[in-house]
Amino acid sequence: MAGQGQSRSSNTLVVPQASQALDQLKYEVAQELGIQIPQDGYYGYMATRDTGAIGGYITRKLVQIAEQQLAGTYR
Repeated sequence: MAGQGQSRSSNTLVVPQASQALDQLKYEVAQELGIQIPQDGYYGYMATRDTGAIGGYITRKLVQIAEQQLAGTYR
């Protein structure tokens, strides 16, 4: 079990350099959905519906990109 102040997340990026690209995608998706991302990076005051919408949209975009790459049509 994680101690005080430690993250319990087991999610690790296979390609650590992808972190910046994923962060940029998060801001782009939020802007498309009309959701304001907190400047201080703390999401605790955001509605669960909004954070879920961002995550769901990001997942759909990543699946779409992967499908295009597999089909050879992604630029």
